[in-house]
Amino acid sequence: MAADTHINADRNLPRMGSRSVSVLVVIAVLTLLYVSNDFLTKRFTENFRTEAQVNAAVLSASVKTTLQQHALLPPLLARDPFLIRALQTKDYASTSQRLIELTSSLGDAQITLLDISGRVVASTERRQLGELLEEQNFFVEALRDNITVFSIVDGQNPGSQYGFYYSQMIRDNSNAIGVVAVALNARALEENWRRRNNNVVITDTGGEIILASNPFWRNKNIDELVSNQPAEFDWPSRILSPSPDSETTPYVYIYNRPLLRSASKVEFRGWTLTYFATLEDVRAEVNTILALELMVFSILIAAAFFVLSKQQQIRSAEIEQESNALRRLNERLSNEIAERKRIEKNLQEAEQSLEQASRLAALGHMSAAVSHELNQPLAAMRTYLAGARLLLKRKRQGEADTSLGRIDELIERMGTITRQLKSFARKSDGPAEPVDLRGCVGAALMLMTEPLGTGKIKVTRTLPDEPVMVVADPVRVEQIIVNLLRNAVDALKDVKKPTIDILLVAGRQISLSVRDNGSGIKDLDNLFEPFHTTKKPGEGLGLGLALSAGIAKELGGGLSARNAMPNGAIFELILPRVDHEDAIAAQ
Repeated sequence: MAADTHINADRNLPRMGSRSVSVLVVIAVLTLLYVSNDFLTKRFTENFRTEAQVNAAVLSASVKTTLQQHALLPPLLARDPFLIRALQTKDYASTSQRLIELTSSLGDAQITLLDISGRVVASTERRQLGELLEEQNFFVEALRDNITVFSIVDGQNPGSQYGFYYSQMIRDNSNAIGVVAVALNARALEENWRRRNNNVVITDTGGEIILASNPFWRNKNIDELVSNQPAEFDWPSRILSPSPDSETTPYVYIYNRPLLRSASKVEFRGWTLTYFATLEDVRAEVNTILALELMVFSILIAAAFFVLSKQQQIRSAEIEQESNALRRLNERLSNEIAERKRIEKNLQEAEQSLEQASRLAALGHMSAAVSHELNQPLAAMRTYLAGARLLLKRKRQGEADTSLGRIDELIERMGTITRQLKSFARKSDGPAEPVDLRGCVGAALMLMTEPLGTGKIKVTRTLPDEPVMVVADPVRVEQIIVNLLRNAVDALKDVKKPTIDILLVAGRQISLSVRDNGSGIKDLDNLFEPFHTTKKPGEGLGLGLALSAGIAKELGGGLSARNAMPNGAIFELILPRVDHEDAIAAQ
């Protein structure tokens, strides 16, 4: 027994020594990782701070250039003979078109011409025509001074939107006859910052935020927004983030999120642009190096254990067992992959079937429209046919030919309606082709004639004069538009003066928006989820918007929705644009 005890003790000594070595190695690795993390964080943060300062300077210079560019336009327009003559003669027939041509190279700039009473007589935004803006700051201040006046409009008054305005009085000799105003859409600047994932604010001399990439920051004081420490309850940030009092860690916190702060003077009315750089890139670079270090240590430790494992004969059997287990696991994974592919194929077929079912459901709703559109030509054809018979009996051949020609026109109209319905009903699996989106809008409105009602719902269309080309299957695009119109019609059931506005804009991308003045959307988060519907049972399955969003995504675009102010909802379809010449060449 004593001998056995001594042997067991000798065997336990190497085990105890290897455990101590393992503990020391782990401590050394953790210490090195901690030191490396601190050193690399400080180094990359300094580099990132320099880059943030450069970005702040570039953005401030861009804002200054934009403001200066728009400041040059009012003095030139105030001396434009065409505008002066229009105000003198009160003939504004082509004035708005001239303003639109002048702004073709100014991006988001908007030019407004007002007469001496403050009424909008010409504008690049035709919807403003006829509005009275006599109480707006840019109009009042322009009449007081004989120079270009800069104003900030908060967007609270009717007919105005938040932005910056340059305005100047227009004179006829010594008499003021009107005001020309050039508006820079501030929200466009903020949207540009958001698209680039830039956290930017512009403050005035008092620290008040007048522009911000995050709209919730605007009209706050920058000292209220920025904190030098995370919240007291946010103990992970306090432990993991260095103190902002250190020169090497110039962090500030917005909503407990550490950011690098860099400021640059805009050199305009004492404004300051502040750029908040996120630390995700710094953390990613640090983590990459730490991962490499950890991988090297893991390899070394694995090699050490491998050498030690050579002394154990039983390890070979365990490795063989692990190999067999991995082989079985690989077979299971292969079977699961094959099963997943089969399920995905079935899912695609189910999605296509759902799309076809949605289209057929839309056809069911439009059956009344088709019946109405066909009954009218049939009734007219019966009248013309009876008249043609009577004329032939009286040997009035010319008038009979005229009646027969009108019958032929009615037949062609009926053929157009049935072809449109057949095209919409067929299962679309053909290749994409260049399509004029204006034609798709017209086809969808034809299919929705009865649901829209004759004069019950006011439908306005704002379409460009030039072709708006996209590469898509016209049937699938028409299905999206019909679904949007159906949703708009459903939202207007209890509205006294229902209206639907269709706006087609051709920029770098094609934007088609459908707006209604209904009650709006209550659940935006789940709007495009399959089978999500607010309709009563039997009125809809909740598949139209989900399928439309899927079709838009397949075409390289997207479908979004938002609530309009003061009421209603806006659905916007975005599709890639194709030049008209390229579309003709492709055909």
